[in-house]
Amino acid sequence: MSERVWVKTTLDGRLVEVINGWICLAGQPETDEIVVLEEHPNRQAILQAVPKATHMAGRLPLTLAEASVAQAALRRHHDSFDGTPLAVSERLRQAVWKKACAEGVE
Repeated sequence: MSERVWVKTTLDGRLVEVINGWICLAGQPETDEIVVLEEHPNRQAILQAVPKATHMAGRLPLTLAEASVAQAALRRHHDSFDGTPLAVSERLRQAVWKKACAEGVE
């Protein structure tokens, strides 16, 4: 069963939700992490288009309140540990990839 947490509804009526550890737009996975706007490379263009944005989730601008809801849902999903070998392997793969990206691998 999928855990769905509503974050916001876009101006065109699409739902932004956290579903099973992914931030989704209209049910389609967008990203699994949130970036503070100050750390985003296009922050000036984003602020011109969406002045109240404080965070980005993929291509989705979020306000502080929306980012808090999304981050809490992501954290709840991440904290629910699945000890199966496949889940452990996936977590290790993600950790290795994040470390490689932090060291400059693209």
